Amino acid sequence: MSDRELHQLAGELRAETIRAVSRTGGHLGAGLGVVELTVALHAVFDTPRDRLVWDVSHQCYPHKILTGRRARMDTLRQKDGLSGFTKRTESPYDPFGAAHASTSISAALGFAQAREIGAAGVGDAIAVIGDGALTGGMAYEALNHAGHLGTRLIVVLNDNEMSIAPPVGAMSSYLSRLYAGAPFQEFRAAAKGAVGLLPPPLQEGARRAKEMLKGMAVGGTLFEELGFSYVGPIDGHDMESLLPVLRTVKARATGPVLIHAVTKKGKGFAEHRPDRGHATAKFDVETGEQRKAPSNAPSYTKVFAQSLIREAQEDRDVVAVTAAMPDGTGLDLFGEAFPARCFDVGIAEQHAVTFCAGLAAAGLKPFAAIYSTFLQRAYDQIVHDVALQSLPVRFAIDRAGLVGADGATHAGSFDVAYLANLPNFVVMAASDEAELRHMVATAVRHDAGPIAFRYPRGEGAGVELPERGTPLEIGRGRLVQEGERVAILSFGARLGEVREAAERLALRGIRPTVADARFAKPLDREMILGLARDHEALVTIEEGAVGGFGSHVAQLLGDEGAFDRGLRFRSMVLPDAFIDQAGPAQMYEAAGLQAGDIEAKVLSVLGVEVMGRRA
Repeated sequence: MSDRELHQLAGELRAETIRAVSRTGGHLGAGLGVVELTVALHAVFDTPRDRLVWDVSHQCYPHKILTGRRARMDTLRQKDGLSGFTKRTESPYDPFGAAHASTSISAALGFAQAREIGAAGVGDAIAVIGDGALTGGMAYEALNHAGHLGTRLIVVLNDNEMSIAPPVGAMSSYLSRLYAGAPFQEFRAAAKGAVGLLPPPLQEGARRAKEMLKGMAVGGTLFEELGFSYVGPIDGHDMESLLPVLRTVKARATGPVLIHAVTKKGKGFAEHRPDRGHATAKFDVETGEQRKAPSNAPSYTKVFAQSLIREAQEDRDVVAVTAAMPDGTGLDLFGEAFPARCFDVGIAEQHAVTFCAGLAAAGLKPFAAIYSTFLQRAYDQIVHDVALQSLPVRFAIDRAGLVGADGATHAGSFDVAYLANLPNFVVMAASDEAELRHMVATAVRHDAGPIAFRYPRGEGAGVELPERGTPLEIGRGRLVQEGERVAILSFGARLGEVREAAERLALRGIRPTVADARFAKPLDREMILGLARDHEALVTIEEGAVGGFGSHVAQLLGDEGAFDRGLRFRSMVLPDAFIDQAGPAQMYEAAGLQAGDIEAKVLSVLGVEVMGRRA
């Protein structure tokens, strides 16, 4: 296509992206911010031979439309449809899967170095990373290594000053200073003598700018000190700048190059919204009004935030930490109430955890509010900086269990397994929003070591909420319903499905005992061993992978000889597979953790005949 046609294509692509997301919901703002950049990159580089790696990949919808998936965009983030992120199994144009931040430079450098040592079919490697993702330490590890290797690598810094929440810290201020008050292209190139990397039409302007800079002390950028040629800032929405810069870099770059493109998140539709249209439900294209289903119960996230605010009003030592997710974790509300006691550390979960460890060591009561899937990024810090020192960091683990449209990359499947095996830890799971309120109160008052409580995404069960939580006895569960023959021991928010399964079983003349474990560590030994003693069978239910709650219960029962006495035991967990995006109910159906599945498991363990056959 000619440059004029590419400019026209960008306009059509923006409209197509808005139309597609209006029908499915999803991450709109990031994609709108990179429409021109996406068109320019695909026009200049030879994808998929040239490997284009999108960091996080919230911004990949325009890329998907251009790479053979336009006809399937109405399936975005739905069961058996397109993923909301780049995915290797979906298209050869997605050379590397993403969804967590700060990984693109490392992956692109891997492609680039593989090319250098003879990997077949690998051309250029281009990483597109946002300024928000650049707050993650892994990005600097990759920049440092790339500068050391000197391998030809192209990094595009998509600088929109707006990730999920506004980027925080010194790096955001530094990037702003790089282009504040300076003409685009000419100033930075002239300042460092990088005129040769600019397209010929811009070189004369750069020379004029250089004359203006005579006698001024102008140092190199951080990126240049790390071994990169720095080009920019350039206007990321101006095709007349993007295309010649990318073409020149492709033709002339010999080592690592960083192109600094300044963009607007939500460009052309949502740039004036507070979140720039980061994530949206289905909406009306003409009005922008979102079509959200009415909600009767408060979300777990909101209940957590309100509960923490209530506790902080009485305890000045309570502080809260988020890793670039104040809105998603509810800490925006806490920050409004206690701005001096709320900290957003950027996309830096490792730092967030050790920062909390330092706060705890100083006598404060830090709450690290982090999604389960993102807390995985800080596991070494959890082990060595928190658990090993038995520091009372409070982990509020949001999005526990399956999360729906974001799919496997955001599922909270593993936190029970990776926390409950650590010495000194207390691990809880809320069965409803009232239990969550009690667990916040419990965590505030627990100073003997680290404590974690997990809760799912979305609405609560609709139970009555106490004004303030009551601290729970550590390691003590609760009986929900007394029955006979079989006991169902639930850990977490599947309790509603367990109750429904119990009602179904009652219609068959089976009245199970139902218990809410509350704690995966320490286990309620007395309750569990009592259930094992008084019933023929015991079934555990949890929203986590094997190795978690059920495994700890089995270990206890085995050590205490319960199986020797003939107890029949089953553990219902998430399957040993990554479950793709779908509605939450569809995902739990695929996982076999719905009421019908629980009913079938109980019938099976009891050997009850169903429809003339043994279940």
